[in-house]
Amino acid sequence: MATTKKAAPTASRPAAQAPRQQAPLFGKENYRWMLIGLVLIALGLILMGGGKSKDPNVFNPKEIYSFTRITLAPILILGGFVVEIFAIFRKDKKESQ
Repeated sequence: MATTKKAAPTASRPAAQAPRQQAPLFGKENYRWMLIGLVLIALGLILMGGGKSKDPNVFNPKEIYSFTRITLAPILILGGFVVEIFAIFRKDKKESQ
């Protein structure tokens, strides 16, 4: 019969060592900015969608090509993405001191 040996714990990592506590990845301000960015993106998408036409057989270019859908909504969406990028790269004031 063959016998198996158990591997001995290595000296570089003792078996009883507790795992380290890591600092949270984002702070409270980062999450607040992320929420603001998500609200801007959602508002832009809602404005871009608009409402339904009263008569689906009639094409109304004033509804489709309105300032809200063509200009304002995409600006809000892009602004929301910029706020999201800012929120991700923003450092906490406590961390920089």
